[in-house]
Amino acid sequence: MDRAILHCDMNNFYASVECMLDPSIRNMPVAVCGSAEERRGIVLAKNYFAKDFGVKTGDAIWQAKKKCPNLVVVDKPHFNEYSKYSRLARNLYREYTDLVEPMGMDECWLDVTASTRLFGKPQKIADELRERVKKEFNLTISVGVSFNKTFAKLGSDLKKPDATTVISRENFKDVVWPLPVSSLIGIGRKTTEKLKQVFIYTVGDLARTKEERLKALFGKNGIALYNCANGLENEEVQKYEELDEVKSISHGITTVKDLTTNDEVWKVMLELTQEIGLKLRAKKLRAGGVSVSIRDNELYWEQFQSKFKSSEQSSINIAHMAFKLFKERYNWDKKIRNVTVSVMYLTPEDAMEQTSIFDTLYQKDKVEKAEKVMESLNIKYGSEIVKNASLISVDTLPKTRRKIKYNEEQ
Repeated sequence: MDRAILHCDMNNFYASVECMLDPSIRNMPVAVCGSAEERRGIVLAKNYFAKDFGVKTGDAIWQAKKKCPNLVVVDKPHFNEYSKYSRLARNLYREYTDLVEPMGMDECWLDVTASTRLFGKPQKIADELRERVKKEFNLTISVGVSFNKTFAKLGSDLKKPDATTVISRENFKDVVWPLPVSSLIGIGRKTTEKLKQVFIYTVGDLARTKEERLKALFGKNGIALYNCANGLENEEVQKYEELDEVKSISHGITTVKDLTTNDEVWKVMLELTQEIGLKLRAKKLRAGGVSVSIRDNELYWEQFQSKFKSSEQSSINIAHMAFKLFKERYNWDKKIRNVTVSVMYLTPEDAMEQTSIFDTLYQKDKVEKAEKVMESLNIKYGSEIVKNASLISVDTLPKTRRKIKYNEEQ
């Protein structure tokens, strides 16, 4: 039996929730934006009326208003409501299958292969979900139906809003191959440009390229690209319950002004890793690797990651490793607007691990003990009573950023 995978995408989610909360703006161009005072004043989401005026995600508020003078700007987003309706939608999906894998707040993959015995064909399930979301939540979703996750995701992007698109083994070459290669999930701006340099413009061009050539260009990721284009991707949809396990811890921030030097980036990373280290200790975990995500001032993302030689729990050590990775991989062709640091490959702090005789375990232990002492002082005498000297006067961090809460369960 062929797999039946759905991808459910809540249409213009943030903006749709705001219009649902305030029906008076439902038929007006609406943009949900961040705080203009701290340079988060960009469009996070917009509805179709705003889109018709050319308003784009990532536009500054002034740019959006220039395109659409009558734009309704929601500059105090109701994130609690977004979380609420995201959770309600996921609970609805789980009435049909326990194989529900979220992709962000507004998207989910569903494996309904076994569910067809109870609920009918995959397209029928997709249409039923659309109608129920519309009736029960007053929101809309688009659903892609296919035999793998890649094409299901692509299907939900093809027709919006409130539509079902089926991409089958019989029609995928006709539907998918003429599309731009950037239509496939995971192919960003840089990969697209690199593919264009070797005259690969469409998904069909990619599918017809020999695996060996793609592997030479992109390493093992080249094989993954080939498989995606040819419908050979077969990644499983994870159970929703299995995603509750902590697999990574991250912290990111949008700076109040563009970062232009390594020293500025270092101070931001040092700030971010304070909370990461705190959470690792609170959850009694150690990290085996670090990931650094950079968004430049043109809103393009780059991400780098690396494994540690031995697991880490120290904020300062994680910051040093993240900064080392950044210096090795970022080429400063653009100024930086946002920095996110994540740790992954998490293991219990008391788990056994093989270490090298060259590892400075004594020094690492001293650093971790020192951080625990600092943490205990902040718990006893107030948040940030003790902090790194280099973070005392930093002018790139938002004044209203969330403070680390040392005395609350993480």
